[in-house]
Amino acid sequence: MSGIKKISKPDWLKINITADEKYSQVKKTISEHNLHTICSSGKCPNLAECWGKGTATFMISGEICTRSCKFCATKTGKPLPLDPNEPKKIARSVKILKLNHCVITSVDRDDLSDGGANHWAETIQYIKKENPETTIEVLIPDFNGDILSIYKIINTKPNIISHNVETIKRLTPHIRSKAKYELSLEVIKTISKSDITTKSGIMVGLGETDSEIYQTLDDLIKVGCEIITIGQYLQPTKNHWPVKRYVHPDMFLKYKEYALSIGFKIAESAPLVRSSYHAEKHIL
Repeated sequence: MSGIKKISKPDWLKINITADEKYSQVKKTISEHNLHTICSSGKCPNLAECWGKGTATFMISGEICTRSCKFCATKTGKPLPLDPNEPKKIARSVKILKLNHCVITSVDRDDLSDGGANHWAETIQYIKKENPETTIEVLIPDFNGDILSIYKIINTKPNIISHNVETIKRLTPHIRSKAKYELSLEVIKTISKSDITTKSGIMVGLGETDSEIYQTLDDLIKVGCEIITIGQYLQPTKNHWPVKRYVHPDMFLKYKEYALSIGFKIAESAPLVRSSYHAEKHIL
């Protein structure tokens, strides 16, 4: 990605980071239980805010992804074997943190025959057993479109199942290393056939046009997606896909207005919005 002129970051993307007692408790719990969060691995700009509120998005199945998407800061390579104790550790951490709502995601595990679906299901089941009052949102990979794997998640009945399309159709082959746009839509369509709330997320600033954003929203609503998050892409390192534009907050408001006008029940759209931002407010 060298040789491309870097665009200066606008004032509206500046973040004030503060650490309070709750932030310290979340950080300590994650460290003591040797857990991973997408907050840290994905270099989320809202980490301090969310941890300060006592919320975190746990990342299961290890911290090494089998894919190498050009927007993502998560490590890529050959993953370690699954930790059989991880589901219990996640459930225990949710209890220690007294979370009313928890979010779980994972790396892609194309090295596993079921993509890690059994491990996913076990984690959700343990969380429910240990924390019966806690609502659960899961942000799942595509499992290579395997219906049985997807239904292993659906059958555990989390409150929300999210799967991100990440970007527009035209840019998908360039941005996402293996995932396909149409396959992601099929995953969302499969989820929408259950009685579980369906959610997805997209980034802007990768080189798309506004009309392509609107088309993506149209595609998502057609397959039954109910909640959408739209945020500004931020380049994690100089080796990742460069930012092509910084979208003004006023444009994010237009995205939100359009999303709600075509039928989305909730639309989070602002520069620093990420998949699990304000997730506790998305229970329908």
